[in-house]
Amino acid sequence: MRIRTGDTVLVIAGKEKGKTGRVERQIPEKDRVIVEGVNLITRHMRPRPGVSQSGRIQKEGPIHASNVVLICNKCNEPTKAKILFLETGSRVRSCTKCQEVIDDAR
Repeated sequence: MRIRTGDTVLVIAGKEKGKTGRVERQIPEKDRVIVEGVNLITRHMRPRPGVSQSGRIQKEGPIHASNVVLICNKCNEPTKAKILFLETGSRVRSCTKCQEVIDDAR
């Protein structure tokens, strides 16, 4: 996946189209990401002693990774990140529009 935890993304499809948020978690087995403040679902939690709060709790649901696009930190535009190989042998992600290095691709 080219989307990583901590990236700012824009939702490009679905009922939450047009919203932006920060990626909280990745689920690579299912190609899904959980974005902060997007795709809120309501869980009805039963009271249990010593565990979290009971009642109706809203939390973020997963979104397929193909329905989000990375937002560049420098140009603040949605972009598809490309992988560049530096002369040092390391891999980095870069913006296709402004050619700015986003971070290490690992």
